[in-house]
Amino acid sequence: MEQTTLAALSAFALVSSITPGPNNMMLMASGANFGLRRTVPHALGVGFGFTLMILLVGVGLMGLFDLFPVLNTVLKVVSVAYLLWLAWKIANAAAPGGGNEAPRGKPMTFVQAILFQWVNPKAWTMALSAIALYAPDRNFVAVLLVAIVFGIVNLPSTSIWAVMGTALRGWLSSPARLKAFNWTMAALLVGSLALLI
Repeated sequence: MEQTTLAALSAFALVSSITPGPNNMMLMASGANFGLRRTVPHALGVGFGFTLMILLVGVGLMGLFDLFPVLNTVLKVVSVAYLLWLAWKIANAAAPGGGNEAPRGKPMTFVQAILFQWVNPKAWTMALSAIALYAPDRNFVAVLLVAIVFGIVNLPSTSIWAVMGTALRGWLSSPARLKAFNWTMAALLVGSLALLI
């Protein structure tokens, strides 16, 4: 891959990874509700899961979508239903426990974050676009390079959102502010769906 193409791929990876979308909204909400330490597995799962997704899409799954266009519709329906359910969970998340009080809810695990990439419409859009633009012949070396670049860029880009959520934790110690924040994050998650579909 030429140096200018690699620079363009890196810029594409940065812009698509750092802009708002389901992963970033959920990481910010998790950072605010559970803190950075408990959100780290979620962030690592997003980075690993998306990198793996690009690799698998590039080496074969993209061909399935070419052969069976109905899979696009099925994916959209499943993705929308799942993201609406997640938005509801975020909107109704309780404040983290303090003192003797146990926190309600749990942050997303590493494995859940990996699996989430497969129903995340932004992740699908990014993966399909990256392969189409930067590995159009789908040869393994080009696909692997696209996956590696995204792997390097994605984790720090998405982790910024978890850090921002954690930084808001003190301000969100008020139950009213936390409730407003969670409902706002849920609305933005639903809004990101509208833009992607």
